[in-house]
Amino acid sequence: MSETLDPQVPAKVETKGGVVAYLNVDGAIKAAEFYVKAFGAEIAAAMPADEQGRTMHAHLYVNGSSVMLSDFYPEHGHAFEKPQAFSLTLIVDDIHAWHGRAVAAGAKTTTEPQKMFWGDYYAEVVDPWGVRWAMNQAGD
Repeated sequence: MSETLDPQVPAKVETKGGVVAYLNVDGAIKAAEFYVKAFGAEIAAAMPADEQGRTMHAHLYVNGSSVMLSDFYPEHGHAFEKPQAFSLTLIVDDIHAWHGRAVAAGAKTTTEPQKMFWGDYYAEVVDPWGVRWAMNQAGD
């Protein structure tokens, strides 16, 4: 799929992975498009925006797994909350390429790629919505 949203994409597609992250962000479609650039995501499906420009559901494929997004809907019990106390971890085979692409797209580095005490390579970035994305590459 292209980097921009295709409103003709069906709302129901295959869910990939055993645990699926569902992120509430302020600007779900903009976040989805950012994830395409930063992490090579594919927008698998998305609901059209409502009259206020909010998207109730977007379904992405990121690194072989589903990640779902929605704007905040305070009138339905989903008020704005700053992301905290979690990160999404990408298991990668070229940490420098993944980290570099994310930073080039606008993510901010919190941990530079480096070999860690457990033997793997690790890096971490924060996206413009405050979501932490970790990257882990198996060590030598």
